[in-house]
Amino acid sequence: MAAERPAFTVPGLTDAPRGNVRRLVFVLGDQLDDEAATFDGFDPAQDAVFLAEVRAESTVVWSSKPRTAMFLTAMRHFAQALHDRGVRVCYSRLDDSSNTHSLTGELDRAIARLKPGSVHAVQPGDWRLDHALRERGDVSIHEDRHFLCSHAQFAAHAKGRKQLRLEFFYREMRERHDVLLANGEPEGGQWNFDADNRGSFGKTGPQDVPPAWSAGRDAITEDVLALVNGTLAEHPGDLASFDWPVTRDQARSALGHFVTHVLPRFGAYQDAMWTGEPWLYHSRLSAALNLKLLRPMEVIRAAETAWRKGRAPLASVEGFIRQILGWREYVRGIYWRFMPDYVTRNALGASQPLPAFYWTGDTPMACLKACIGQTLEHGYAHHIQRLMVTGLYPLLLGVDPKAVHEWYLAVYVDAVEWVELPNTLGMSQYGDGGVMASKPYVATGKYIQRMSNYCAGCRFKPDTMTGPRACPFTTLYWDFLLRHETLLARNPRMALQVRNLGRLDAPTRDAIRTAAEAIRANDGTPPGAA
Repeated sequence: MAAERPAFTVPGLTDAPRGNVRRLVFVLGDQLDDEAATFDGFDPAQDAVFLAEVRAESTVVWSSKPRTAMFLTAMRHFAQALHDRGVRVCYSRLDDSSNTHSLTGELDRAIARLKPGSVHAVQPGDWRLDHALRERGDVSIHEDRHFLCSHAQFAAHAKGRKQLRLEFFYREMRERHDVLLANGEPEGGQWNFDADNRGSFGKTGPQDVPPAWSAGRDAITEDVLALVNGTLAEHPGDLASFDWPVTRDQARSALGHFVTHVLPRFGAYQDAMWTGEPWLYHSRLSAALNLKLLRPMEVIRAAETAWRKGRAPLASVEGFIRQILGWREYVRGIYWRFMPDYVTRNALGASQPLPAFYWTGDTPMACLKACIGQTLEHGYAHHIQRLMVTGLYPLLLGVDPKAVHEWYLAVYVDAVEWVELPNTLGMSQYGDGGVMASKPYVATGKYIQRMSNYCAGCRFKPDTMTGPRACPFTTLYWDFLLRHETLLARNPRMALQVRNLGRLDAPTRDAIRTAAEAIRANDGTPPGAA
């Protein structure tokens, strides 16, 4: 249990002394870093910090309670820590009766009260807010130094390339930052150990899963949870098990726990899933990274040091570092290179609505029930649960990728648009037509059966494509190939899957199409299976 901390004592905006501010630093909820560029030259005697909780940021998408609570409690702890150090902090609370409930509206209120000589902010993590602040003309936008690849560096990497691919970018980043190298060559003689990181648990299930790291709850966190439950009662999700690192000290503790107790098995089983085991061998550090409670290089060096001291295998360490140094930076580069039009891309012409059960977890499909239920309870699912269960199903079903993106942005505690949108619309839904991924990641229910135990307790059979026991993933997989056969036939990486269509006779094709259409017409659930 965390040490008890007093309730939040930072002055609200309406209580803040008027005027006498030289520089106002406007801190957004995903910028909780006191070493950000906006703090260069900060003078507590003359300058002030402003943070705001507003309802609009929970309703742009229907943000879940765990996601909103993650942002608000981390913001309050950050503000309290600055306040305790003697920094002048003004804070707009969600339940302040004068709150305009928009970030720009609250900034206007702060400027009117504090009358700063200048206003400064780090570049926001989504295009919408970046555009809104730049359009005002009265806010100086600073580069986000948290990241290891600047916009200019990514542009230089992309220049002249017909296709952008992670592997080439990742090698450049390893060399630029001297990570897992020996005399300029990759440790272990290869750049990528992904082939060693696809293990499943088999029938015995996961063994010796370490106890989950726990932050406990202090008074600030408890107050936020009560506020969210009361103010956003109609929003999805549950806060009973909320237990995330919401301060820098907690985030560093969680990092240490992961490196010591979890990283050694992370690599081999990073793609595996198991009922009732939400954390397994994963780090749970993405939210702390995305809110800037952790810095990426400290995470990378901690993992690298564990390997160099013989405490974790190279395949695990390389696989983990690839996610931080490679994938995370690459995704951000894609986002800012292709926005704002990226969010509207829909290469497959998908138009189905997202099934309503995505907001409740009430579905007879065991894998979706487990992964959605876990998501709503914890605000978390690991990357394969997102890509090959909750993401795969709407891809096969033909759901509008923007609707899928909005769900992912709403429900996960680590969701900030720069990282979530390319992962969802591009990697998961192939909505960008191949910018993020060289092919659509599609599979039958047999993949889920191989990587989890979900199918063991499900009424549907992953090796059956039609009929009352047919797995909807399998039915929709073959329907997906049939619907997009012409397009997919032009993709060399899909050639084998498309050729498999040749073994389906006309009656089987008709039966698949009929079954798939019945699923789509029944809000994504096989008729009679509710």
